[in-house]
Amino acid sequence: MAEKAKVAIFISGRGSNMAALLYASLIDDCPYEVCLVAANDPEAEGLAIAAAEGVPTYALSHKGIARADHDAAMEKAARDAGAQYIVLAGYMRILTEGFVGRWRGRMLNIHPSLLPKYTGLDTHARAIEAGDSHGGVSVHLVTEELDAGEVLGQMAVAIRDGETPDTLAERVRFAEHQLYPQVLARYVAREADPDFLLQRVRDLALALPQSHERESHGSPGWRAGSEKSGKYFAYFNDQHHGSEHIALLVKTGSQDELLNLVETQPDTYFKPAYYGASGWVGLILNRPDCDWEHVAEWLERSWRAVAPKSATKLMDAADEF
Repeated sequence: MAEKAKVAIFISGRGSNMAALLYASLIDDCPYEVCLVAANDPEAEGLAIAAAEGVPTYALSHKGIARADHDAAMEKAARDAGAQYIVLAGYMRILTEGFVGRWRGRMLNIHPSLLPKYTGLDTHARAIEAGDSHGGVSVHLVTEELDAGEVLGQMAVAIRDGETPDTLAERVRFAEHQLYPQVLARYVAREADPDFLLQRVRDLALALPQSHERESHGSPGWRAGSEKSGKYFAYFNDQHHGSEHIALLVKTGSQDELLNLVETQPDTYFKPAYYGASGWVGLILNRPDCDWEHVAEWLERSWRAVAPKSATKLMDAADEF
């Protein structure tokens, strides 16, 4: 089985969602493991649950500490524990933009409504007052805007006659405990899914001017220029030629650059069979810390190496605005 993704869970109180995530992680085929449970309240009940199961814990009260300083301490604890994702589970803090930005795409939260309905507080009361047939819960990516990140999964919960915010909240909590572990597992597993990785690369490659896709030796590839005379600037490698990696193959400037990348950053780069002799490097995609902005930069650089001048001029002009 592939190495499990490491997850830090932030809590503020009893940690019922944290417990659901933690116990789900103990199932053999779960693709994540909990490497830390951290709280902004040293008395948070969830810390004792985590400690009893042998999970490292960290606690630092936010009282009397600047928000940015507290965020920095919590982030350091997560990084020191080896976390590749941060999962908020009843963490009652508004995070600084810098913290959120550094974990873009790797920080998840859960919200007790069917987003985009009812961001913020008092979600159950608002759903009942609006006459909705269902309340529910959403798991979403965290962005700088409150409860506005991509929704990764939802579960609806019926609103019954005579429902109160408290009775609805009680049943929504059951839904939360079912949904959160499943969505987290599905999300972290995407990073080893060739179809998902291929589509991300395809979207980036085809966004470049005068680019098109053409299969080469059984692998997807992308060319710059016309359909007739275009030149390849990238290939998708799904464990081909004996490689253990799912990777993007792109052009380097020289063999020296290729060898230096492979030697100094072996967790990120490798010398691919056949293509490596021509100066192509393999950029490993099936790793939890894959930086997709870095992937996009490599694609553009490789594209520029072969693209016709008419295409690069258009790109340069666009970059000026």
